[in-house]
Amino acid sequence: MRHQSSKVQALYEHCKTILSPSGSPPPSSQALQKLSSILDTIQPADVGLKEETADDDRGHGFFGTNALSRLARWAQPITYVDIHECDNFTVSFTILGHTSDTTMCIFCFPTSSVIPLHDHPGMTVFSKLLYGSLHVKAYDWVEPPCIIESKEPGYAQVRLAKLAVDKVLNAPCDTSVLYPKHGGNLHCFTAVTPCAMLDILTPPYREEEGRRCTYYHDYPYSAFSVANAPICDGEEEEYAWLTELESPSDLYMRQGVYAGPAIQL
Repeated sequence: MRHQSSKVQALYEHCKTILSPSGSPPPSSQALQKLSSILDTIQPADVGLKEETADDDRGHGFFGTNALSRLARWAQPITYVDIHECDNFTVSFTILGHTSDTTMCIFCFPTSSVIPLHDHPGMTVFSKLLYGSLHVKAYDWVEPPCIIESKEPGYAQVRLAKLAVDKVLNAPCDTSVLYPKHGGNLHCFTAVTPCAMLDILTPPYREEEGRRCTYYHDYPYSAFSVANAPICDGEEEEYAWLTELESPSDLYMRQGVYAGPAIQL
């Protein structure tokens, strides 16, 4: 237990030392590298998790093609467990757009569960897949902004984004990092197998400071036409048009009980 506690405690202490509520001043590259290194060492047992297998899971599979399979991804809840609250950062086992200012929590995915495409405005996010397989699709905004305003009432504008990540992560794997302007700041998750992912957000979501979680739908580049688009022929598949959505009403969550070592404040 002492060994388990030391990893979680080291993570908490380092975050508390280098991260601020506003994100300013930004941590040094050495401090961020150390944070990634600590995350790389954390295993499910260090936070009281038991690795689930496909046999433990009642999902219908990531690649199911029938109607039941497509609906089942929403039928099972993603489980979250609160661990700790503080002012400077948010730690969670996958990213949800959880709007509490000061939350340390665990999120565990059943097979086929989805967290839709969403952003992290002005934020840096560290992600460590603890077990299982997770498909990640992520974009960054094209700068300067390329926006098409709808000419029809009731239709939202779309903005051009470039694909940054589109792959399946398989644990064990290294910690990944996304930044405010690059690395895939807008992303969505789909569980290929039961999985759990540890994320650290800095600074945390805070709507009054302009850090509100917004959800999006992505359209292929060919869905809209624009003159003088800033891409070259043959690169169309690397770009998409994103439009804002209301917060999803079918994102199914339930709260679990934390079974890992307590953090000493």
